Amino acid sequence: MYDYLIVGGGRAAVAAAEGIRELDSSGSILIVGAEAHLPYDRPPLSKQLWFGKKTVDEIFIHDAGHFESENIQLATSERVKEVRPAEKTVVTDRGRRENYGKLLLATGGTPRRLPISCAGLDGVIYYRTLDHYNALSRDPAGKSILVVGGGFIGSEIAAALSQHEARVTMVFPGRYLCERVFPESLARSIQIDFEERGIRILGGELLTSIARKGGGLVAQTQRGKRLDCDTIVVGVGIEPDILLATGAGLSVGNGIEVDERLESTVSGIYAAGDNASFPYQALGKRMRVEHWDNAVSQGKAAGRNMAGAGEPFTYMPYLYSDLFDFGYEAVGDVRSSLTTFADWEKENETGVVYYLARGRVRGVMLCNVWGKLDEARQLIRSGVDVNERDLRGAVRA
Repeated sequence: MYDYLIVGGGRAAVAAAEGIRELDSSGSILIVGAEAHLPYDRPPLSKQLWFGKKTVDEIFIHDAGHFESENIQLATSERVKEVRPAEKTVVTDRGRRENYGKLLLATGGTPRRLPISCAGLDGVIYYRTLDHYNALSRDPAGKSILVVGGGFIGSEIAAALSQHEARVTMVFPGRYLCERVFPESLARSIQIDFEERGIRILGGELLTSIARKGGGLVAQTQRGKRLDCDTIVVGVGIEPDILLATGAGLSVGNGIEVDERLESTVSGIYAAGDNASFPYQALGKRMRVEHWDNAVSQGKAAGRNMAGAGEPFTYMPYLYSDLFDFGYEAVGDVRSSLTTFADWEKENETGVVYYLARGRVRGVMLCNVWGKLDEARQLIRSGVDVNERDLRGAVRA
């Protein structure tokens, strides 16, 4: 019997254990993770590791000794396959049954799959894990690599590989890179920068088949292009891992639905991180956020509430990315389908992009502008009606 059982071995899981320990120094904790590694941070897999800013050893959140010193049991290479709320029991793929007092589902997400068959093909990587990084980073120079996806992960991986002298082609169905977030003029500018750096971009394309030929792979596109490559990296987003929640009778939609204290519709079971659909207080709507800062903050809050804090989650998590010389931080609702207004100091390089709905700021992107997240949060929380004149200099670069 564990007082606290955490399913998932990532950032949200570790943050939850830390949150528990802030209020309960002695309750028993078990973290069950499917990967063989100790818990690690994922952002460096497409960022710092590729540019020499971190080593693999530095991405692990804690060493084994830390978990031992905090009396946190850690089970790696083990997957929970069933949750039985009536019995307060989980069952793992090793046949182990464990009872719990409180349960957290921090299962994250699983890579979205292509709608074509490539099962069992060596060289096709649905990029997500440290093992994927280790495989892909093994001497990419001179190799022909096809990156499928034009969002955050696809763009970051393409940039990283090109810096390691791989010959990179990107294919995605949209018109421009990261077009679901960037306003069109910014998306165009980023895409031109990628192309000038030697990355071949095929927008408005879908793959129709992937096959092995000789020592490489051949992909065919909807428009009849044949793409020969050594490796295919797929980064087309993730689906929230809701399988355990569904089987346990929890309410699910776009993720596991939780209340303001991150508790699910089944008492004693919580969710946090990529898989949690939560009430985003500042925006007044339910959201699911797939970024590191959300995993840290939400995991910590869930852990504290499991230990009895009873605190509503009101934090506004931010996201960030680096694409060559263009770096940004963003907070709130940053969908390009909203009305956008850009206050540039240097067009498409340095400035602030505001995302508006019904005359109110719902999201802010800080482009090569740093240290201004709290100002951006305050503007969103204010909920005041604004116009373009109000937004010029509202968050200063």
